[in-house]
Amino acid sequence: MPTKTLRIPTADGQADAFAAFPDDGRRHPGVLLYTDAFGLRPELEQRARELAEHGYYVLVPNIYYRHGPAPVVELPEHIGEDIRPAVIARLMPLLAAHTTEDALRDADAYLGFLTTQSEVGAGPVAVIGYCIGAAFAMRTATAHPGQVAAVAGFHPGFLVTDEPDSPHRRIPELTAQVHLGLAEGDMSPSAISELNHAMDAAGVGYSTEIYPGTIHGFTMSDTAAFNPAALQRHWDRLLSLLHRALA
Repeated sequence: MPTKTLRIPTADGQADAFAAFPDDGRRHPGVLLYTDAFGLRPELEQRARELAEHGYYVLVPNIYYRHGPAPVVELPEHIGEDIRPAVIARLMPLLAAHTTEDALRDADAYLGFLTTQSEVGAGPVAVIGYCIGAAFAMRTATAHPGQVAAVAGFHPGFLVTDEPDSPHRRIPELTAQVHLGLAEGDMSPSAISELNHAMDAAGVGYSTEIYPGTIHGFTMSDTAAFNPAALQRHWDRLLSLLHRALA
């Protein structure tokens, strides 16, 4: 499986990134993958490789590039519950500094870069995200409705907030097909209802599903939250979505 380490020009500098794609000399649909809060690391590189094996060019940017190349904080091989609070405490200021305007400028740059790669075919792309990355994915999809045909978020965070720039407030502009795979407790019932109502009103095809027996972060095998059955469920839902939207 060919991979590349890349640098994406942005309005604020250059974002380091990882890409994986099939080794067949053909052009394939593009997928922009936003990481969870722990950022670009071997776990997400392996996720990109696995997805590329199904016929996609997968681009994974370092969402913290303004603060340096990945990893911007030292990460253990396994993020256990004993160390998770300390790691999150070091990352939260970086997330807090990442404004909606930053996210939208980055989305422009990431999509522009992705769609001009020689291995990426013409046509719409998909955007997927994990944890905070799901909010970035939704912002990207709503800001680029003519370009993004599928958006998926797993154990998402911050999709529905009280802020005026909450991602769910842009859903009227959404045209992509959507799947959201939630852990138990990721979102309140009222927040899920508000999100679903917005997607109903937008007339988009979507599924919002709570994966049973899960906690936040269930797809990540380098964390204590990992749930193998839920990871497989994630693959089933994600691959089905991509096949429908990008075939």
